[in-house]
Amino acid sequence: MRVVIKLLGAAVVIFSALVQAAQASVVVAATRIVFPSEQREVTIKVSNEGDSPSLIQAWLDNGEIDASPDTIDVPFTLTPAMFRLDPKKGQTLRMIYSKAPLAQDKETLFWLNVLEIPPKLKVQEGDANQLQMAFRTRIKVFFRPTTLEGKAADAPAKVTWQLIRSADATGYQLKAMNPTPYFVNLGNLELKVAGKSLDAGSGYIKPGESQLFPIKGLKSLPSAGAEVEYNAINDFGAGVRAQAQLKSMPQ
Repeated sequence: MRVVIKLLGAAVVIFSALVQAAQASVVVAATRIVFPSEQREVTIKVSNEGDSPSLIQAWLDNGEIDASPDTIDVPFTLTPAMFRLDPKKGQTLRMIYSKAPLAQDKETLFWLNVLEIPPKLKVQEGDANQLQMAFRTRIKVFFRPTTLEGKAADAPAKVTWQLIRSADATGYQLKAMNPTPYFVNLGNLELKVAGKSLDAGSGYIKPGESQLFPIKGLKSLPSAGAEVEYNAINDFGAGVRAQAQLKSMPQ
């Protein structure tokens, strides 16, 4: 089994650039997972919406996207880790917490990976050169201590925003400071200036830390009236649109 896991882990890297060219058949019934610290386990449903069976490998990582599954050390057991999923069928994954010590004053982020390997294609006469693709779905898993103050839904509104110069002094970026113990996830972020929307990308801000978001197209300092508009992603994967004022401007 160890050899197979290594090979499938390598397939993630080989096929990652191909995911955009086709559509996966296996669907994870969530866009993120919240694991409350008092629970022993949570379950995740995966289903095969395609017309062919697939081999599925599932594992967790702690942010090392290219690490081989057999080398990753996480305080969870995921079962089943490898299985066949027939068309139009579903499978429940059990994520079991080992109770290994994790931070109790903030959330900890892990990632669930679901790798779909389709069945080997039959070579048709005159069509020996066929490309077979694997698909990897990767979603966030938030380990959430029950002792945390406040609510995750209120965290985005508590983020403070500054407009600062980029390191090379050729542009500007937004600096977001998250004072809460929760991860703040942003589907998209914009700076509103003089009726225009300037893209600042997307991403997340770790608990108690700051994150920089480069602003595309901003070459000069706004005179006044600039504000941040963002789409905060909640525990259910829904986006909540909101605005915030800049705390300060570059001098």
